[in-house]
Amino acid sequence: MTAQDSATHPVAVAASRGTSLAALAVVSFSLSFPATVWALDGFGPWTVTGVRGLLAGLLAAACLAGARVPVPERRHWPGLLTVAGGCVIGFPLLSTLALRVSTTAHSAVVIGLLPLATAAVSAAITGRRPPRAFWAAAVLGAAAVASFALQQSGGLPTSGDLYLFGALLVCAAGYAQGGGLTSHLPGWQVIAWGVVAALPVSALVTALALPWEPVRPTAEAVVGMAYLAAVSQFGGFVLWYRGMGLIGVPRASQIQLAQPLVTLVWSVLLMGERLSPLAPLTALVVLCCIAVTQRVRG
Repeated sequence: MTAQDSATHPVAVAASRGTSLAALAVVSFSLSFPATVWALDGFGPWTVTGVRGLLAGLLAAACLAGARVPVPERRHWPGLLTVAGGCVIGFPLLSTLALRVSTTAHSAVVIGLLPLATAAVSAAITGRRPPRAFWAAAVLGAAAVASFALQQSGGLPTSGDLYLFGALLVCAAGYAQGGGLTSHLPGWQVIAWGVVAALPVSALVTALALPWEPVRPTAEAVVGMAYLAAVSQFGGFVLWYRGMGLIGVPRASQIQLAQPLVTLVWSVLLMGERLSPLAPLTALVVLCCIAVTQRVRG
C-alpha cells in the first residue's frame, strides 16, 4: 500500500460508513408514512404530532441524562431550535395533515423533492457549492419524482400537496442545520437536544389535543405511534445525522431520493395500495441519479 493509499483509506472507510448509515436511516424513515396512517386510525393529527414528539423527547432526555451530556453552548442553540421546529414539530404536523387527504404512495413521492431542497438550503447556509454534475443529477431526480407525483394526481397539485410542500421546506432547513451541527456535536446529540428543545411545545399540543380529538387506541394505532416516536422521531435521526456528519449534507441528502420508492413498496405490501406502472421507471432514474451524486466530489 502506498503512502497515498494509507492517507486516503480512512477517508474511504468513513465515506462508506457514512453512506451505509444514511441508507439505513432512509429505510427507517420510509416506514414513517405507513406508521402515520396507522396512528391516525386511533388518534387525531394534532395528537399524533404531540405524542410522538413528547415520547421521543422523554426518550432523548433519558439518553442525555444517562450519558451525562453537558448542555450545548449558546452558539449551537439557533441550529438546534431549527431542528426542533422543522423536524420535530413542522414536518410531523404538516405531513400528518397531508395524509388525511392523500395516499401514502402519493405523499411519499411528493416528499421526493426533499433531497434537492436540503442540498439547496445547505449550500445557502454553508456557501459550499457542489459541482454542476451533482446539481444536474439532483434536479433530474427531483424532476422524476415530481413528474410521477403530478401523474398520480391527474396533473394538478392537491391540498395535500400544499401541506407536503410546506413540510419539505421546514424539514430541509432542519436537515441542513442539523447536518451542519454534526461538526460540533455527535449526531445523536443533535437530534436528542432537538426533540428535548421541542418538549414544551409537544407537551402543550398533547395536552390540548387529547381532550379535543377522538382517541381510539387500536393495536395498529399504538404500534404506529410507537414507531413514529422511537424510530421516525429519534432513532432514525441518530443514524441520519451521523451519516451526514461523515459524508456531508448534500451527498447524504441525495440518498434520500430512494425513500419515496421504498415507501411505495411498503404502501403496497402493508397498506394494500396499488403501484403505478411508472414506478419502476421512476425508480431506475432515481437510483441512477443517486449513483451520480455519490460519485461526484466537491
